[in-house]
Amino acid sequence: MHRLARLVDPYIALLLGTVALAALLPASDGVATGLGWGTKAAVGLIFFLYGARLSPGEAVGGLRHWRLQLAVVCCTFAAFPLLGLATHGLVPYVLTPELQSGLLFLCLVPSTIQSSVAFTSIARGNVSAAICAGTYSSLLGMLATPLLVAWLIGGPAALSADGLLGIVSQLLGPFLAGQLLRRWIGGFLTRHRRILGVVDRGSILLVVYSAFSRGVSEGVWGQVTALRLLGVLGVGTLLLALMMALAWYGSGRLGFVRADRVVITFAGSNKSLAAGLPMASVLFGAQASLAVLPLMLFHQLQLIVCAFLARRWAGRASQVRGTGHGAATSTGTPDSTGTPEGAALARTP
Repeated sequence: MHRLARLVDPYIALLLGTVALAALLPASDGVATGLGWGTKAAVGLIFFLYGARLSPGEAVGGLRHWRLQLAVVCCTFAAFPLLGLATHGLVPYVLTPELQSGLLFLCLVPSTIQSSVAFTSIARGNVSAAICAGTYSSLLGMLATPLLVAWLIGGPAALSADGLLGIVSQLLGPFLAGQLLRRWIGGFLTRHRRILGVVDRGSILLVVYSAFSRGVSEGVWGQVTALRLLGVLGVGTLLLALMMALAWYGSGRLGFVRADRVVITFAGSNKSLAAGLPMASVLFGAQASLAVLPLMLFHQLQLIVCAFLARRWAGRASQVRGTGHGAATSTGTPDSTGTPEGAALARTP
């Protein structure tokens, strides 16, 4: 029981609690209007902080691993979307059209930095390459995800003039502002990392409450049953298994060493909850609650599966080193115990 509790992300419990609060006490009338403006400000703050934290030096330094970065991008923005499109065949037998759109949106979200770095560190993979892979995926996702959503999903996510304005004002603009001010506020962010982490997570909780509250007020949850939720979870499990297998065995066929295959597997199969939730609030409007539900379930699923797999790979790497044959296949990255990367596994959405 204690081991299972360690695998369950505490932040997911907060997110689910926020969903329950929205179901019981949805915002209405003037409160809903104020919440809408507050949510827009929260989304801008999230991407401003992300831009202020991102080191351009790390991004430039990772260019020498261009084959690895290209492999992760292909997994995230090519293979994953194709699998997401295939889920259309499950409508209406397993999924409703709205839930299928949510699963497709999940497949279009960029990879995560924190979780993929933590898993790579545990599994003795190439941690510096994992940092760069997550960074490139996140940067590309700010443009690629909205464009892919508009192309493949359409509906409320179509890129109208208002939609483009929302993307620029709430996503790209704040991110670029953070990058420009990083030189002056970077030290402050480093010294107050914990406080800003609370602000970051609190902003995401506000986004979730706003999305689900609006969904409850407009009656979009009447079409979701427990059986449909089990269907979403089952499809999400299948998507994760297929992507991890494709990334691991495909990178092996392409000649990558073990340490780099670990990066491609984790970065290529993980999805960012922190980036996906704010994007959904901008792109889907009232349908955002159904759009983010598959992503929330998938996030917890990827933590459990990848944590188990990373620890298993770490044990195998230790055995190989013990025989004196591990130098060619591992980077020598220490275990996550006591490291910031390892701590991020339990702390970061």
